[in-house]
Amino acid sequence: MYVDLTHPIESGMPVFPDDPSVDVTTAATVDADGYRVTDLHCGSHTGTHIDAPSHTVPDGAVLDSMSIDRFVFDARVVDYTGLGPREPITTADLPEPDTETDCNLLLCRTDWDEYWGTDRYFDHPYLTPEAAGHCREAGWNVGLDTLNPDPTPTENATESEPAGFQVHQTLLGNDLLIIENLTNLEQLPTSQPITLYAFPLALAEADGAPIRAVAEAASTAD
Repeated sequence: MYVDLTHPIESGMPVFPDDPSVDVTTAATVDADGYRVTDLHCGSHTGTHIDAPSHTVPDGAVLDSMSIDRFVFDARVVDYTGLGPREPITTADLPEPDTETDCNLLLCRTDWDEYWGTDRYFDHPYLTPEAAGHCREAGWNVGLDTLNPDPTPTENATESEPAGFQVHQTLLGNDLLIIENLTNLEQLPTSQPITLYAFPLALAEADGAPIRAVAEAASTAD
């Protein structure tokens, strides 16, 4: 069974504050030109995408320096759907590494994709820096159905939240990858391993790129 975990790229879709906005327009039509062409303007971290170490690490690896099999993951879904706006995923909330020995990607399901296209989407749950350190020690890449594994700055941010991009720096600084803005994680089981295919757009020297994220599982959600 295959499940598409990808948001469509379209004008006005959510982006991280101050990132390039997404603009999709018609450049040519069959009626006027004999063919159809779409004009696409967006940043490298548009929609469902993968972060390379070079996103936050000076001289970090770029996506096109990696072998293609780097983007095929043995994944596990962990349910964090009980979390509310801007609540943390802590180390205590994570699996123990010895229980997930066949896993190299932790998929954090919050169901925050329900708020895609609304202001609430930016006030998502996040990983603590300590939780990121736990993932680093376990060798887990991280995927989420939120905008960001770190807290995203909004008017609702509090002084108690971690500042900056500490989760990004911990994971990417150790050559672990981050997949953001996933969707449909509720369709995947939590009781069995999943293969996740996350092949990035072939951008030269890419610090990140949109992906078509597709999961392969033996059955649907539990």
